[in-house]
Amino acid sequence: MSSRERILGRVRRALADVGGEDAPVERGYLRTHGGLDAGRTVDLLAENLADYRALVHRCSEDELPAVVGRLLLEHGARSVMVPPGLDPRWLSEADAERVEDRAGNTPHELDRVDSVVTACAVAIAETGTIVLDGGPDQGRRRITLVPDHHVLVVRVPEQVVSSVPQALERLDPARPLTWISGPSATSDIELDRVEGVHGPRTLEVILVG
Repeated sequence: MSSRERILGRVRRALADVGGEDAPVERGYLRTHGGLDAGRTVDLLAENLADYRALVHRCSEDELPAVVGRLLLEHGARSVMVPPGLDPRWLSEADAERVEDRAGNTPHELDRVDSVVTACAVAIAETGTIVLDGGPDQGRRRITLVPDHHVLVVRVPEQVVSSVPQALERLDPARPLTWISGPSATSDIELDRVEGVHGPRTLEVILVG
C-alpha cells in the first residue's frame, strides 16, 4: 500500500459517520462578533487597514477622481496599469500614461509600471483584508503583484463585511482570489520587516461612500 492510499484511507475512515459527500456540514461558529452597525464596521476596516500600514483615504464618489489623481501625483507615477473594466471616470484627473491590462503584458512591461488602480470584490473589517477576484475592474492577479504602488478602491458600505465567513459567502472559490492585508511584507529574515517583497510596497485604500 502506498503512502497516498494510506492517507486517503484515514480520511475515509474519519468521514465514515458524516453521511456521504453531499451531507450538509454543520457550521455552528459565530459569523460575526460584536454586532457593529454599517458605519462602525467601516471604521473597524479603516482601523485594521491602517494597523497593517496601508494608507487609508475617505471620499465621496464625486471626489474620487481628484483623490486618485492626487495619490498618483504624490507617488510620482508616470504610468498606471488599468484593468479593462475600471470606471474611466476614476482616472479622469490622473496625469499618467495608461497601460492596459493585456494577456500579452511581459514581466518587464509590468515592472516598468509605476502604479496600478483597481476596485475589489469584498473587504473584511475584522481582519483588515481586501479580496480581489479577477473581475473586470480588478484585472489579472499579476497586475496587483508587480507594480510597487497599488491604489485600491472600496465602495462603502456595500462592499464591506464584518467577518471572513460573510466574505466567503460572496466569493466564488473557482475564481482567482487574491487576499490582501496591507502592503506586501515579510519578517522571515532576522525578524526584520521588509516591505515590497512579493507585491506592492505601498498600498493606498480609498473608502468611497
